[in-house]
Amino acid sequence: MVMDYVWAHGPCSAELCRESLAATRPMKDSTVRTILRRLEQKGFVTHEIEGRTYIYRAAEARQNVAVRAVKSIIDRFCGGSVEELVVGMVNNAVIGRGELERLAHKIAREKTGEKPGTGARGRSARKED
Repeated sequence: MVMDYVWAHGPCSAELCRESLAATRPMKDSTVRTILRRLEQKGFVTHEIEGRTYIYRAAEARQNVAVRAVKSIIDRFCGGSVEELVVGMVNNAVIGRGELERLAHKIAREKTGEKPGTGARGRSARKED
């Protein structure tokens, strides 16, 4: 929750983070500070000092961290095989066939430089109502 808050709201103090999360996840100030310190030790956040207050910010975008985490999972549990991970996700109903097909089309579009919603000639691929 703390890291999610930092990603969503940008630079913040531990106090601002605690106050903002209090309605959904009440925590002591010392708990939030400990979490932020551990996140910093792991390289997820950095801090600057403004007066006597530490201002924390995300060291990397959420997507970059997610990519590293998935890469680690692939290496540790799937022997480096992306295919093994994806097949396992399909077999265990984490990803459906339709979603997998949409992802394949999206990847193909990005490879060709085509923008979403356009055909090969740059016109909308959607039918007009």
